[in-house]
Amino acid sequence: MSGTDHATIANFFRRLLGGVPLLGWLLGFLAAVLIEQAVGTPLAQILSLPKMPVLFGILTISKVIAAVINAVFKDAAFDPAILVHVPAALAYLALVYLAPIAAVARISARASNRAATAMGRWNLLVPAAVHLGLMYAALHTWAGMSDYRLITLKITLIAVLLTLSLNIINGYMGEFSCSHPGFMAVGAYMSSLFTVGLFVDDKVLGKALVVFSLDFLNFPLALIFGGLCASVAALLVAIPSFKTRGDYLAIISLAFLFIIKSLFENLQGLGGSRGIAGQPDWAALPVIFAVVGLGIWSINNFVTSTYGKALNAVRDDELAAEAMTVNTRQAKMTAFLVGAFWAGVAGGLLAHVLRYINPAMFGIQKLAEVLAMVYFGGLNSVYGSIVGAVSIGLLGEALRPLEILKWIIIPLLLILVMIYRPTGLVAFRDFDLREAMGPKTEPGQRK
Repeated sequence: MSGTDHATIANFFRRLLGGVPLLGWLLGFLAAVLIEQAVGTPLAQILSLPKMPVLFGILTISKVIAAVINAVFKDAAFDPAILVHVPAALAYLALVYLAPIAAVARISARASNRAATAMGRWNLLVPAAVHLGLMYAALHTWAGMSDYRLITLKITLIAVLLTLSLNIINGYMGEFSCSHPGFMAVGAYMSSLFTVGLFVDDKVLGKALVVFSLDFLNFPLALIFGGLCASVAALLVAIPSFKTRGDYLAIISLAFLFIIKSLFENLQGLGGSRGIAGQPDWAALPVIFAVVGLGIWSINNFVTSTYGKALNAVRDDELAAEAMTVNTRQAKMTAFLVGAFWAGVAGGLLAHVLRYINPAMFGIQKLAEVLAMVYFGGLNSVYGSIVGAVSIGLLGEALRPLEILKWIIIPLLLILVMIYRPTGLVAFRDFDLREAMGPKTEPGQRK
């Protein structure tokens, strides 16, 4: 196809879907998952799929590719009939998700815009509650159809929070920190020590010290305790790094990561290399959704506040920032403490989702994963952190059947992004709730 044809198609879709507000897209997504809940299994049978795809059909396609590769290079048995699963999975994706989302979003565009305009006159909490309610309803319905979906969604939400917390330092402050898995480890271990040590009989930590348990109160306290402990640990990085930048901070923070990992490996009172298991099953989807939503709101307020502007000044030119009376020492300290706190909260959530942790979970691989999410999504952007965490997280799950090829495809994708979009896909973009939830004008029309 020529460049003119591509431009014509792009203009068509822009005119078709360009005036749809966020409310319309959420209604479309909710309609799609309700359709899947109603007819997903019979439709999969009609399309000759072995079962209803659990990850938008992408995982099914990866399994077919993996089977072909194993047949070619490992002489494994291969059934040619599975090749039909690729077009079938694409058809499932189009029929269940793409077409219903686009249709409902387009049909409801005018009504959604009127509703968004009306809600814009109210307190910000009202439209935020409506949008979050629709989003949670859609995600809850989608995840409720499979345990695999549920655990994937929980881990993806935690990855969003972790990526946002690192973006405070690496994006908004412009440094390069490698210590976040260490902060996450501190939060995971300290929150587990709080819950398992107090409320659970455990072989490692001993008998429960408290005989009653109020999970709606104890779990938030455990997350706060883990976050505060991570903030205290962040002082070990922040104080020596005040007079360092660039590679020197990276070395200090990487050394901190190895120290924390080695510390937990050798603390037999916390399970040593075996880790801690038996965390209470308190990390339900509503709890994680609420905590991550609170984290996004809190971090967005922080980076758009005076402290956030000070971080940007430090990033652009620290000497000039000091000349303009910015307390750069305080700005760095605050950024490290806030970022470490939310990384610790993310670690506490992860510990109680998996109900098991060990030091190996917080090593170099976790560092590479969260750095990929930050730089793929975009620096200095709340939008970018969400896009990066969701994209890399779901892509990693979708490519899991490819085994070692997964770790070739994802790095190649990152290389391409770094070449053509060095600051990430959605970089340096403010997250404005009123603008995001407000009405949209049709292409070519004036507001």
